[in-house]
Amino acid sequence: MRRLLFLLCLLSSLCSLPANAHKPSDSYLTLTVEENQVEGQWDIALRDLDFAIGLDTNADGAITWGEVQARQKEIDAYALSRLQVSAGGQACPMRATEHLIDDHTDGAYAVLRFQASCAAIAGSVQVRYKLFFDIDPQHKGLLRLQYHGASITGIFSPEQADQTFSLQAPSRLRQFVDYLREGIWHIWIGYDHILFLLALLLPAVVVREAGRWQAVPAFRPAFWSVLRIVTAFTVAHSVTLTLATLGVISLPSRWVESTIAASVIIAALNNVYPLFRERRWVMAFLFGLIHGFGFASVLTDLGLPQDALVIALVGFNVGVETGQLAIVAGFLPLIYFLRGTWFYRRVLLMGGSILIAVLASVWFVERAFDIKLVTP
Repeated sequence: MRRLLFLLCLLSSLCSLPANAHKPSDSYLTLTVEENQVEGQWDIALRDLDFAIGLDTNADGAITWGEVQARQKEIDAYALSRLQVSAGGQACPMRATEHLIDDHTDGAYAVLRFQASCAAIAGSVQVRYKLFFDIDPQHKGLLRLQYHGASITGIFSPEQADQTFSLQAPSRLRQFVDYLREGIWHIWIGYDHILFLLALLLPAVVVREAGRWQAVPAFRPAFWSVLRIVTAFTVAHSVTLTLATLGVISLPSRWVESTIAASVIIAALNNVYPLFRERRWVMAFLFGLIHGFGFASVLTDLGLPQDALVIALVGFNVGVETGQLAIVAGFLPLIYFLRGTWFYRRVLLMGGSILIAVLASVWFVERAFDIKLVTP
């Protein structure tokens, strides 16, 4: 009964998922330490700033350079009041020096360049980051700190808003763990990736005979079916995640995000009108190639140097796989337990697949045509 209630809650929760399943909110902070001065560049999404302080003054849905310029002082005050750089326990006063606009894979960003003057920098730098945490607890600040040619990376979250970075010997283990954690988090809040995976897993505990779904007789065939699907998806997205992060291949963000939404629709409808039948691993591989570009968006926008990029890439990918395996390990035993019931075949498999397809269709229209159908 507990398992049944869990699956009911899972199914109902699909209705409450945000319609906007784009890349999560991130900002990109680069700090370059030179003697007793820190040169900073902070890329902040215009959509996030608009939500926080209001940039679209004429409410036409488009943020212009003129509207950004008109609120530049407010942007500086808002951002710099939520960032503190310290050395030796003393805060380093900051001032804005330049303002630009840049395009990232998920839209336009305000670029704030600033200087922080410290009394003395010896051994380490402390950073306190609190941007958007009060209005968006899922926001992350991605840091690259440069000192004498070496690069240190960090990820700020509400739980890790205050961090100290040693300038003597960057810890590769810490960087790996940071990005492993980010990979796990990315898959858990990547609703489109999760629903694609669940749509592929739902038929794993049944087989289609004479036009009807029948429960598999044992766990073994279901396990091997899931293993093929997960392996194909993992191999595919690992390849494109690597190629995209290393800059070998680059695709437009809108095209990638729209295709990911389309993949969820196809995977879900395949459970209603089977096209791939027992070859769902082929679908997992083909669409996994596109999902890899979606996974790479965070690392691509961060623009890490080559040495730190390898560590970030491996850690992030391992994190994605860890989060993915956790989903499979929790979901597969539950659907296996219910595989022979009418509730599973009609409500979870058929009803759940249709619900996933409808939700993904909203994402597809929003992404492909850049319109908002549902307000979060």
